[in-house]
Amino acid sequence: MGVQVWDFEVSPRQSIGESVLVDLQAKAEADGVALRIGVVLENNGAVLLLERQEYVAGSRPLNLPGTTVRPGEELAAAVARAVLEETGLTVVDIRTHLGGFDYLSNAGKPVRREHFAVEVAGVGPIRLSNYGDYRWIPLDGDLPVTPSIRRILTTYREQR
Repeated sequence: MGVQVWDFEVSPRQSIGESVLVDLQAKAEADGVALRIGVVLENNGAVLLLERQEYVAGSRPLNLPGTTVRPGEELAAAVARAVLEETGLTVVDIRTHLGGFDYLSNAGKPVRREHFAVEVAGVGPIRLSNYGDYRWIPLDGDLPVTPSIRRILTTYREQR
């Protein structure tokens, strides 16, 4: 059983502005928190949500694509990597920052999760790596997500 290594260079457009990404990363470092990112992908009024393999279908909240920012990795690269690794889709633009929240990891360490709205080259096919299933859920419907993610998606709806 081998480990897949993702070795690619990414350079999506950054409509968000590079200084926003640099500032978010510097603030997380200054605050001593590990940085994770979450990504909102929309298609025809629906958002892509992922379901973990270990959960019984429909019994747990769904997740946005996301990842841990690696040491020395720029946020733009982490955003593009998260989407490619978790969905097989290619980010072409990081449009906006949607906000974030802090929490404690399962190991009890402080984590900050920042969220971004992105544009992708195409919405399919979806190729999952860390998840068992995915769904496109209407943004104006009942979103089966945690309250923190619901706040991020509400911000997204208000900004689009």
